[in-house]
Amino acid sequence: MKTGKKLVLRHLIVVAMLGLSGQTYAEELEQLAAMAQPNGSAQITWSEDDVSRFMEGEATAASNERHPEDIDIPAQTTVFTTIQPTAPTVTAPPIITSTTTTTLTPKAVVSGYSNQPSVNARAALVMDAETGEILYAKNSQSVLPIASITKLMTAVVTADARLNMDERITLQAADFSCAGCKSSSSTLRVGDSMNRAEALLFALMKSENPAAAALARTYPGGRIAFIAAMNAKAKALGMHSTRYVESTGLHPANVSSARDLAILVSSSYQYGLIRQFSTTPNYRFNLGQRVLSSNNTNALVRNGGWNINISKTGFINEAGRCVVMHSTVNNRPVAVILLGAGNTAARNEDATRLMTWVGQIPKNI
Repeated sequence: MKTGKKLVLRHLIVVAMLGLSGQTYAEELEQLAAMAQPNGSAQITWSEDDVSRFMEGEATAASNERHPEDIDIPAQTTVFTTIQPTAPTVTAPPIITSTTTTTLTPKAVVSGYSNQPSVNARAALVMDAETGEILYAKNSQSVLPIASITKLMTAVVTADARLNMDERITLQAADFSCAGCKSSSSTLRVGDSMNRAEALLFALMKSENPAAAALARTYPGGRIAFIAAMNAKAKALGMHSTRYVESTGLHPANVSSARDLAILVSSSYQYGLIRQFSTTPNYRFNLGQRVLSSNNTNALVRNGGWNINISKTGFINEAGRCVVMHSTVNNRPVAVILLGAGNTAARNEDATRLMTWVGQIPKNI
């Protein structure tokens, strides 16, 4: 039993080191890890204090997604973890349009760095996440469908509301479709039950649309209130080209610009829970009757070759292949936005090309 506990803690700490820029998360995991079960899984319960710390983030400063191109590379780290419910439902406060998070506005002028790479994507932007300096831009003001990049705002609204992360959520038929939405596949089923933390992890890591829909449905006031909160948050952050009509990204009327999404990525970085969940490479979800082994939709996260702190991918036909990331490259924190790449390989190549280029330019000129 002691050996099992040590192995579980080692897995958890490895994930924290790979997935987070914050330095205190490993300590949180050690405090949360409970006794190992015979099958090698750990039980994690979420107390109110735990959730509060996760939501505050301790910051230092992703279905259409499951295309074969997105899941062909096996994850290098597996987390054998089951999040267990322990607390009753807590009523959330009204819609939150402002928080203590800091908003970073991109600077208007693109710096004249030489040897700027070309990208396949319709729109792209790289922003210094400390200063707001635009290092690279291509059609950064163009308003485009953003597909499941939407789920990053879904996570922010969920985090801002400080809902009980142990509350059980049972998926309903309505979570699998919406008016005007594109069709999508899912490994989830009507009747699957999970707590809110697992639903958020499903939405961010695996880009499960029913999970994101259920997060909106179970928000105080329901979907209408949730979408209102998404748009209010976008306005508060200065995302003036952004509009949300639902929480999954399956509706092509969910639109934004690369500039606006750089703001969202910078803001999302301040939430420890979003950093951890969006960059978890692999997870085994225990749904009672079955266990779902799931990979992150971003191959750059799964491969572990980059210091990625925030990640979300997206795809519907209207949007093309999209990805947004917060990454630390050569000690420079950057927001990397790519919208409308032709395919997953092109999207990954664009991201790799941009981050490699960023690592070669001086931080101060």
